[in-house]
Amino acid sequence: MRVTAHSSGQFIGYVHLQVGSRVYALPIEARSLTLDDGSTVEPGFFADGFDRLGIVVDKEASEATVKQTIARASEEATRHISRKILN
Repeated sequence: MRVTAHSSGQFIGYVHLQVGSRVYALPIEARSLTLDDGSTVEPGFFADGFDRLGIVVDKEASEATVKQTIARASEEATRHISRKILN
């Protein structure tokens, strides 16, 4: 599984998730949630196919909101990976 972030934004670290006996490192990226074309990106876990996984947080959000987003996204990512790997 390849784990990558979106092409724009600022890398702020990784979150390590253990699913079964494997550990996955998902990149966390802070970025503007409004894109150049006016559309928006939802903060949290993203999966583009099975091999592109990561977490996006709002670069304008408070530290508490960023931590909540990462916690929620980590749970979602664990469920996503579990369904793909363990089933």
